[in-house]
Amino acid sequence: MSAEARTDESRDLRDSFRRWRANRPFWGGLLLALGGAEILLTEKASLKVVLHIGMQGLAGYLLPTTMLLCGLLILFNPAQRLFYSLLGILLSLGTWVTSNLGGFFVGLLLGAVGSCLAFGWLPDQEPRRRRLLRRGHA
Repeated sequence: MSAEARTDESRDLRDSFRRWRANRPFWGGLLLALGGAEILLTEKASLKVVLHIGMQGLAGYLLPTTMLLCGLLILFNPAQRLFYSLLGILLSLGTWVTSNLGGFFVGLLLGAVGSCLAFGWLPDQEPRRRRLLRRGHA
């Protein structure tokens, strides 16, 4: 396989990924999933680092796992993004009490920002480049 064929193939993969990403609230779902994953990782921290494990630890694992699931569902089922983003913000705020202050604030902030991005995403909006170019020509 020549180098030119490999670059064409990688360009096609990049273009198809960009098209897939443009049809969904990609950054919102990704940040929400990363927030849930970060909170789950802080649950595994040593006992010297752990500040608070609430409700015998069950909610401490249940809320970030559901945050992670909501983030993935936003990515792969964008039609239901409003429900998943509302559930994601509630779960993110709930981790304040149940999971080491929301994963030491990092997971809480990632989940809240990701949920807000997913909630505010509009499916039929034209890409920013075209809008900026159109404004420049006007």
